[in-house]
Amino acid sequence: MATAFDVCIRGAGIVGRTLALLLARERLRVGLVDQPPVAGAGHSDVRAYALNPASRALLEMLRAWPDEAHATPVAAMQVHGDDGGELGFDAADQGVPALAWIVDVPALQDRLGEALRYQPLVERLSAPAPATLTVVCEGRASATRAEFGVQFEVTAYPQRAIAARLTCELPHGLVARQWFADGEVLALLPMGGAQGNLVALVWSVREERADALLALEPAAFALEVEKACGRALGAMTLATERAAWPLQLARAGHWCGPGWALAGDAAHNVHPLAGQGLNLGLADASALAGVLREREYWRGVGDLKLLRRYERSRKADVLAMGAATDGLQQLFAQPQGPWALLRNWGMRGFDYSGPVKHWVARRAMGRP
Repeated sequence: MATAFDVCIRGAGIVGRTLALLLARERLRVGLVDQPPVAGAGHSDVRAYALNPASRALLEMLRAWPDEAHATPVAAMQVHGDDGGELGFDAADQGVPALAWIVDVPALQDRLGEALRYQPLVERLSAPAPATLTVVCEGRASATRAEFGVQFEVTAYPQRAIAARLTCELPHGLVARQWFADGEVLALLPMGGAQGNLVALVWSVREERADALLALEPAAFALEVEKACGRALGAMTLATERAAWPLQLARAGHWCGPGWALAGDAAHNVHPLAGQGLNLGLADASALAGVLREREYWRGVGDLKLLRRYERSRKADVLAMGAATDGLQQLFAQPQGPWALLRNWGMRGFDYSGPVKHWVARRAMGRP
């Protein structure tokens, strides 16, 4: 008996919505399963993502890119070590208008939702439905992985990420700033346009002090952020609630089987210090849609050999990014002394490395 859908996507987050729109362009019938709301999640979403040019091009093709007020370009990036090491990237040096864009998560979700409203081949579902292919986009806490017998190898970091937004005394100047210190990573990402003074905070802090920071009054918390970044943007005011989540490096043992595949955080998690998590997930969606588009006419969308092409096309990039972010996290988690000298010397050397630095920047932007 024929199924109602060619593809059922479990999880209607950013990766799931993007994949649904891509597959509908291939004239596939898609069921998109909305995840039930998290109990107690009545507060606003304070997350922001750094999206590279490849992700922007994909979302623009789907007419889902947010307006300028919700997608701020990054003209430069400054990275500070814990013993004088510094590293900088500049869009002009790379010959691009921006290294990345800092995108407001609710705004992006709204644009994707609006695009789905006008796509008749996508049906929103409250529960999974039979389909030739099931794609799991439920995120890191996916319950469906176990249904398919997937082993999810997790290495927990002794850190939690704290996210919030802060208003600063000084304008951010379209510069993304990052500090490594005491085994922690603090990032201030520009928001609110070219003249803005709003920043998105992503602060990876040691587990033992995360609760204390979250319990501080807003003014006291803002002072802690000021101190951690050396008052680089002057006085700060907390502009939103704070959110926090545990950090981990994780990967699925395999990403596909007969009639199913994983994508996004359901397949892999990396440390947020490089800001590449959502870029990896969107690249998964693009790669899977491309494999299905280019399949032989006699292969169904759930064909295992077909799905393994998708897995092979993505695993190398994901493993490389996971290794790079894990290596940096481990390096800066080491105590002061010889380790501090080594890592900061390495940062200064890399900053003057010329072609190597240029190549790394292009890879981060999703370019060959």
